[in-house]
Amino acid sequence: MGANEAADSALATAWSRELGLHVPIVNAPMGGAAGGRLATAVTNAGGFGMIGMGSAGSVQALERELTELKTDRFGIGLVDWVRRRETGLLETAINAKPALISVSFADNFDWVESVRDAGILTATQVYDVPSAHRAQDAGVDVLVARGSEGGGHGADRVALMPLLDAVLEIATVPVLAAGGIGSGRSLAAVLAAGASGAWVGTALAAATESLLPEFARLAMLAADSASTTSTTAFDAALDLPWPVEYPARVLRNDFTEQPLPTEVLRAAIAADDPRFAPVDAGQGVGLVTHIESAATVIDRMCTSAAHLLTRNRPD
Repeated sequence: MGANEAADSALATAWSRELGLHVPIVNAPMGGAAGGRLATAVTNAGGFGMIGMGSAGSVQALERELTELKTDRFGIGLVDWVRRRETGLLETAINAKPALISVSFADNFDWVESVRDAGILTATQVYDVPSAHRAQDAGVDVLVARGSEGGGHGADRVALMPLLDAVLEIATVPVLAAGGIGSGRSLAAVLAAGASGAWVGTALAAATESLLPEFARLAMLAADSASTTSTTAFDAALDLPWPVEYPARVLRNDFTEQPLPTEVLRAAIAADDPRFAPVDAGQGVGLVTHIESAATVIDRMCTSAAHLLTRNRPD
């Protein structure tokens, strides 16, 4: 057995085997970052690639990213209020025949039946035991336990490890771990705890295949684990109807310290001005030290995790 095969074997879970994955890593469907190229790269690296439709999601945007997809094994992630606003978005996602569709950021599960009827697995993010129960009772196939360390939007309630511990205690379906997973150590930790896989965002957001603009990648490289803050200021200024219980974890900048008028913020975003434009990032951002391919990121994480999980085993 070669080194890569040994790493794959050490990290495999029942869920990853069922989906035909070599490694139990899913890229988070980050709006503005996770397009068809990143999804393809993650799947080609042995994981499960996802396309994300965030606040700006639309049928046209999804169709555009699907043309960039060069794999048959992929998933699509939607924001609940966006899929309700954009007529036909869920149907377009279903018609693309992904293996999994994730819809998050609400307790509305009216989408589950139509997705499952199409033979597609369903997933949603959960933030505490009550939300895990609600999702499970609604028939969701996969729970994503998203800790407060995670970048982008999400409930700022419980850190990943205590959340994962509690959700695994009650779950009867596979549970993926999300929030702050950016190294072999954190990957090994969640797999050892019993997660079926890792839902990785920030560590892959700066990958060469990501949709992120250059200024955002450079801002992530300059950040450390204490450089983020959880805020609703950008959503309020841009009049985005995100529920207030789902603030966004972003890199701290001049705007997060002192919000400015909407027109100033819009101009800064158009100009890619890092002093004011939002850059979603989780507390694992300090582990992002190079702009490199998704395959390189995944290989490094998995090789390190496999070593940690097998180092005390007898030969």
